[in-house]
Amino acid sequence: MGEVRKLQKKLRQIENLELKVSLTPEEAIKVSKKAELRSRLAELLLQHSGPQQTQCTVSEEEDKMKRQVHTERLTDHAPAVKLAREDQPEEKAHSKAEVKIKEGEGEGQSQELGDPDAEFSSLKALWEKAKFRLRTLKGHSDVITCVAAVDNLVISGSRDTTLKVWHVPTATEQRNLGGHSGGITCLSAPPAEYCRKLASALHLAETERFIISGSSDCCVRIWTLSSGQCVKSIYTFNAVSSLCFIAEWQGYIVTGSDAGKLQVWDWLSQENCQSVNVHLDAVTTLQSQGPLVFSGSTDGSVCVWKVCNGAAQPLKQLQQWGSEVTGCSNANEVTGWLRLSARGDHIFLANGRSSIRVLNWRTGTMRRLANHSSTAGVTDCVNQVPGLLVASSFDLTSGWNTLNCFVVSNSRGDVKARRDSRLDSLLAESDGDSQEESEADEDNDSDDDEGEDSSANDATEVSGSSWFRCVLQ
Repeated sequence: MGEVRKLQKKLRQIENLELKVSLTPEEAIKVSKKAELRSRLAELLLQHSGPQQTQCTVSEEEDKMKRQVHTERLTDHAPAVKLAREDQPEEKAHSKAEVKIKEGEGEGQSQELGDPDAEFSSLKALWEKAKFRLRTLKGHSDVITCVAAVDNLVISGSRDTTLKVWHVPTATEQRNLGGHSGGITCLSAPPAEYCRKLASALHLAETERFIISGSSDCCVRIWTLSSGQCVKSIYTFNAVSSLCFIAEWQGYIVTGSDAGKLQVWDWLSQENCQSVNVHLDAVTTLQSQGPLVFSGSTDGSVCVWKVCNGAAQPLKQLQQWGSEVTGCSNANEVTGWLRLSARGDHIFLANGRSSIRVLNWRTGTMRRLANHSSTAGVTDCVNQVPGLLVASSFDLTSGWNTLNCFVVSNSRGDVKARRDSRLDSLLAESDGDSQEESEADEDNDSDDDEGEDSSANDATEVSGSSWFRCVLQ
């Protein structure tokens, strides 16, 4: 399997190279070999694992049969429902400057059921009956790095330094927001009640909604969605790599920098309340849940913070776990842009590998949840909606992008120290790594491959994949 892992690593590096604005002649040659490498990888997987993992080399009829087998296997071993999707060409979603929206047209919401098996069956039947409509919104001139949703609007941020506001029902562009001098890296939409507070302070209509953007130009900007006006600009002295809004007290904005610094800003006055250097590398993910804030970094570390309302320094660190616990990075190589989604005691981590890592942030226990049928798949983003955990799945062999959906809870999603038997069963089934994935992880962590691959990795501007810093909402 050594050659398989090397091919997977080369394909991963090609994915990273394709994010660059321009390529050197040597890099262009490597990118041109993608189809050849995928074909060779498919042949090797066919030899080692049989035809079930080489979907790109079989006929269309056999392909459909294998997908059915794969779905049944997921149902038997881990309650995962794969969302309906349209087959996509080999070209990656992030390489196009466009936003894709899938809208469910199925019957209403699933009922809350006491029996976990009955609830899963109900949700699975609902997803299978649902019809999805895929809409493509074109307008950006460079890679789209972040997306947020407010009511029937979608706001996208791009490396082209602009934000665009899209009207979902009509699939049209409403506004183009320009003002940043660097690429947009992150977006956050404050809750309506906090928008009303700021609108009142600015003497705007109480129905006004705002969007917050962070950029590599070291600025955070607050925009009105009705007019597209920038009402506030905060200079952070650091390139902003992530941000989130804390819906506690009068409201706070938390920003993460590309150097590992966290900064807290008052929502109404935009004054800096706290600055702390906690991570050793870029803060790539921030999430607030009630009185807790979770931060993750490219260095593989995860921190948990408690919000102290009204305190001079609003964030108090509760726990920190390094890469030796999360397994998301090491000193030699970063495997991906770490993304997280927290629920109760568990933090679901996505960092460019085939499984979702599940960290109990109170005890430091790490488990895994299978998200792909083979180690040729990678997971780069994960998020939760009521009752469901949604994760990306990208197949390096075929280039397919899919979304996997796991039933985890019917709760409101507030942060409390409690356990859920349905989630525990998922974790139990995924506890411990398969020998194949363990070997792949060891190879990715320690083997720097050949010299040319190492130089390609060093030249990469962004460590991502086809779901590149995706926000699932």
